[in-house]
Amino acid sequence: MDRRIHHLLNDLLILMLFIIVIYSIFTAYCPVKNKLYSRKSYKYEKKIKTQTNNDEQIVETVSTILSKNSDRIIKRNKLENLPWYFKDGIQEPNKAEVNPTTGVRISRLWPEEKKGDDRVEEQLMFIPPNYQYENAPMKTILLYNGISNWMVDEGQSEFLSNDCPVNRCIISTKTKLIYSMDAILFREEFYDPLSETGFKKNSKQIWILFFLQSAYYSGFDVGNDMINWTATYRHDSDIVIPYGRWAYFDPSVTRVEQLNINYSLNKTKQVAMIITNCDTDNQRLLYAKELGKYISVDVYGQCKGYKMNKFDNFLQILDQDYKFYLAFESSNCIDYVTEKFFIDGLQYNVLPVVMGGRREDYERMAPRRSYLHVDDFDSPKRLAEYLRQLDADDDLYNEYFRWKGTGEFIDTKFFCRLCALLHDEDAPAKHYRDLERWWRPPDVCDHSTKWLKPPPVE
Repeated sequence: MDRRIHHLLNDLLILMLFIIVIYSIFTAYCPVKNKLYSRKSYKYEKKIKTQTNNDEQIVETVSTILSKNSDRIIKRNKLENLPWYFKDGIQEPNKAEVNPTTGVRISRLWPEEKKGDDRVEEQLMFIPPNYQYENAPMKTILLYNGISNWMVDEGQSEFLSNDCPVNRCIISTKTKLIYSMDAILFREEFYDPLSETGFKKNSKQIWILFFLQSAYYSGFDVGNDMINWTATYRHDSDIVIPYGRWAYFDPSVTRVEQLNINYSLNKTKQVAMIITNCDTDNQRLLYAKELGKYISVDVYGQCKGYKMNKFDNFLQILDQDYKFYLAFESSNCIDYVTEKFFIDGLQYNVLPVVMGGRREDYERMAPRRSYLHVDDFDSPKRLAEYLRQLDADDDLYNEYFRWKGTGEFIDTKFFCRLCALLHDEDAPAKHYRDLERWWRPPDVCDHSTKWLKPPPVE
């Protein structure tokens, strides 16, 4: 009996040792695996943080939608050394080089340094020459209008979670500490802190106005010399916030063959348009009506005096049935190009016809030969003639889709760029003497209807 008990105890001991070994292996392996999973999950979650606004489709939302659907928009080439702001980019920036003669950084970051350009990619790749990384001073940014419309967190997490090359910045909403802030950020509206907090602007602070509404419908009521930097969709802003921004993998490759793809296949309808604001001073509905005299135009939405189709599932119908889409903005102003073009147009396999910004504005921010501009045609009749030509010639129509696969729509990462610029020791000391005059000069918007003139007799 004792012998049997002895064998039983030995067996139990062996079993317990086996369980301990298995448990040790499991606990040693699983934390590593869980840690890796957590990193991947965190990296994915931080990629999809967006920003929204009640008045307009905010830029960061547009950029995120485009980047999340980039596999739908383009078939990405697997290129090495893509900058960090691309979806699969891994190339991190180095500290900016310095001109040995002047001692000033070579990077051109400000509108005065690179006129006619938005400088977005230069700002994304900028690290100040003397930046000390974790030992750099922390810059504080006050969201004066509150945090609700920004969809960011207070503290440093916005900069860390987005892998900002320059991340030594903190976001705050504590207006009582305004006197200690490095930058004050006003969104859409400006409120003079003097009347609310008794604080008078000091010369060391940077006051920034963030504004995305059309210059035609919105102006500024801001005192002289109050605003130092602007953040708008305009390319001459200090920090440009485009509704969408295209970047090529290789700037020397702007077109590739779309083998065995016919983008007109099974499309049985010609032109579509969707309208939510019926009363606009640029007469976009009148243009569509005039165009409809020479080619089939279906208008979706509800506007009095027009026969409208149903709004439901418009984008799906657009992608499946239509060859052309009228991406007409509510106003024709410099650089005013919104989600009507970037989301409703280029996200789908349809050729956008654009009205809004100038031709050079679209050239700056969109893929080449990805759209038609109404200003390229003397009249709606002439535009209709070319659309009918494209409708009848698949090869010619498909030429406007050869940009797919040459790049992607990037997230322009406003707060990353803001933080980097706050650390720029060579930033020009500037302020806007008359902000309204800069924002709304006489030629900033063009609502003339020159296209109503009869075409020249041939």
